[in-house]
Amino acid sequence: MNIKEIQDLIKFVAKSGVSEVEIEQKDFKIVIKSDDKKKKFQEQIVVQAAAPVAQIAAPVIATAPVVAETPVATSAAAEQEEDSKYITVKSPMIGTFYRSSTPEKPPFIVVGDTIKLGDAICIIEAMKLFNEIEAEVTGKIVKVLVDDSTPVQYDQPLFLVDPS
Repeated sequence: MNIKEIQDLIKFVAKSGVSEVEIEQKDFKIVIKSDDKKKKFQEQIVVQAAAPVAQIAAPVIATAPVVAETPVATSAAAEQEEDSKYITVKSPMIGTFYRSSTPEKPPFIVVGDTIKLGDAICIIEAMKLFNEIEAEVTGKIVKVLVDDSTPVQYDQPLFLVDPS
């Protein structure tokens, strides 16, 4: 199973409301769990490899499981209430977040810009592939939540957009 298939499986679990998915093949096992009690999606992925597998991006030790958890953002209750009227644009994949196509060029978007469906808003690099992320909403950029050239996780908030 390659990284793209794992990402697709995580997306399926997040959207379908399934509480747990477990897949076991001859050389690895993956378990994805979501916790619906807290109303916040938390993922726990456990990968165990019987032998080193070239398809898995992270180094895997044959006998030790690798555990990755999606960080849950913590902030003041007042800020959460204020931000609740905005749409959160989230990362569709794991990778490195870039605000522009090259360091010399200006960012795709800045706070105050108006975006529409299909506009390029950032780039996420995953395994030396640069993926241009397009807007799935129309509105005005209120806040950029991630610093340039930093790693991002799947479903991590990137931008706040005012849909009005």
